[in-house]
Amino acid sequence: MMTGLLRDIRLALRNLTRNASRTVVAIGTVACGVVAFLLAGGFIEWSLMYGREETIHSQLGHAQIVRPDYFERGIADPYAFLLPAEGETKLDTVASVVSTTPRLVFSGLVSLGETTVPFSGEGIDPVRERPISNRITILQGQDLANDKDSKALLGEGLAKNLGAKPGDSLVLLTTTANGGANAREVTVAGTFASVTKEYDDYAIRLPISLARKLMRVEGATSWVTVLDKTESTSAYVAALRARLPAKDFEVKGWRDLADFYNKTEALFTKQVNVMKVIIGLIIILTIMNTLTMSVMERTTEIGTSLAVGLRGTLVMRLFIIEGLMIGILGGLVGVVLGYLLALVISSIGIPMPPPPGMAHGYVAEIMVSPALALDAVFLAFVTTLIASALPAWKAGRMNIVDALRYSQ
Repeated sequence: MMTGLLRDIRLALRNLTRNASRTVVAIGTVACGVVAFLLAGGFIEWSLMYGREETIHSQLGHAQIVRPDYFERGIADPYAFLLPAEGETKLDTVASVVSTTPRLVFSGLVSLGETTVPFSGEGIDPVRERPISNRITILQGQDLANDKDSKALLGEGLAKNLGAKPGDSLVLLTTTANGGANAREVTVAGTFASVTKEYDDYAIRLPISLARKLMRVEGATSWVTVLDKTESTSAYVAALRARLPAKDFEVKGWRDLADFYNKTEALFTKQVNVMKVIIGLIIILTIMNTLTMSVMERTTEIGTSLAVGLRGTLVMRLFIIEGLMIGILGGLVGVVLGYLLALVISSIGIPMPPPPGMAHGYVAEIMVSPALALDAVFLAFVTTLIASALPAWKAGRMNIVDALRYSQ
């Protein structure tokens, strides 16, 4: 069996070299299709990875622990769903956890001089929050240093609306958890930009001790956890759900909260699939044309082989192997060229305008992962297999008499 397969491969290679220029064009076509698939797919894969990490490390963290039904009913009355003040430290015992920090959401009005605008606030622990929010960009001033300062960090849009800059004094006016009014004067430590422009247009971050005094509450509305790697999220969330009583706590992974990212990923996945179909059709038509021409040129030879007793199934197998060899060689060449081009383009960078919902552009790259490279080779293999089926079938079913008289 193996000896016969090796013999067929040697014959297929010999047949491919008989018209080297046409074979090179066929392999080049497959390689170009693979390169196009790798570059487009690698760009989308990098964009999804970038968007995922920006979302996680500027707002959501890898997981959030809240009271049950907080995300459904807590926006209207967040202080009815408060978590304990110190319980988050017990969650750091898991090996994959980098940091778990409390957050307290609140809202109100902020004034600077004669200007008053609404804001959406977060009380955070500046030290424990830092590993989670490392993708937040400080545009002016500095980040919150510790939990003792009476300072605030303003979103870029909110700072522009107020005309605020680092060092300015703001007055925060809120309605406390028990329905009373409370005000506090704070100093602007700096301004920041996150992944979401809408968030930056209203966001204020305060040390959580100051936010608790402002709202006259203890505890937090959520505990946010960041892990050493995103791939550990599912296992961590499952372990935490098994560990914490469901009647007291609800655990949400970042995917459960990242609605915009999930929709973007679904859209990009559809685009990749459409692109794969288009590239596959181009390869199929090209290789089918190449092998059909080869069958026509070798009609007399095929007829002679059938006349001396060679079975039609063996003839079919030879042409299918020729097509597969074109696919495998083209796929491997395409992966190498695509990977090298991706490195060159990534070293230069791809300037991107601000996507919808973002205020700033970024420099994109192309990421060719092993899974994407394997997918590209598989695409070349499957399409050339499909393309070689019809010419091989025609060769194997050829009438011996008509084939022998073809060149006369």
